[in-house]
Amino acid sequence: MKRLRLALLNAAFAEESTRRNFRRELDADLAEFSVTDEQLPPKSPADGPVPYDGVVVTGSRASAYDDEQWIHDTREWVAAAHDRGLPILGVCFGHQLLASALGGTVGAMGQRDTEAGFEIGYRTVERTAETPLLAGLDDEFTVFTTHGDAVTDLPDDATVFAENEYGVHGFRVGDAFGVQFHPEYDQATAREVTRGKAFLDDERVESVLAGITPENYAAACEAKRLFENFTDHVRAVRTDVAAD
Repeated sequence: MKRLRLALLNAAFAEESTRRNFRRELDADLAEFSVTDEQLPPKSPADGPVPYDGVVVTGSRASAYDDEQWIHDTREWVAAAHDRGLPILGVCFGHQLLASALGGTVGAMGQRDTEAGFEIGYRTVERTAETPLLAGLDDEFTVFTTHGDAVTDLPDDATVFAENEYGVHGFRVGDAFGVQFHPEYDQATAREVTRGKAFLDDERVESVLAGITPENYAAACEAKRLFENFTDHVRAVRTDVAAD
């Protein structure tokens, strides 16, 4: 079978760790676009054939509601890709951008230097609905999270498939999937990101760093299964399209 080709819309400002993590986890050829530098796939999905089997949108320190041209342009491209039937996986910022692209809303969780206003560290997430993206995962699973924004209103026809006390951690609309957590993170990235949260007090940062252990990372590796599940879903969609 022909190898998958995915468009990786890299919204991270520290691109190297993001590039490393997604290239390690995704069994596909990745055409990478630094959307923060206003790079997008050269052909809009609205304009004709698209040379990609699916799309992945990464995390970012930006907010999906920021008034930045690159965010507006990426949202428009993602909406068009969904309209054309391309499978999409959004992670953290990508999850939020996907929700807003499909008609949902995103907002701040609260004051970011408070426990309720920012979720960070290894957390437990609960499966709330069956979805091919979580096939093979337990009903409760460990993930690394870092976010101060959340999907506040879901797109029409969205199904929530994962959540915890901080809100929605996974939703699906057709062949588009969003996850709030970071299944791609390795321990080095988790430490780097945690140390970069200067608005959090030192005690909380040290507590999160203390929790970045081999044991917690091993538990969180269960969630990496969703990357294989996503590429399996992309192959299934491509097969169905080819058969039409």
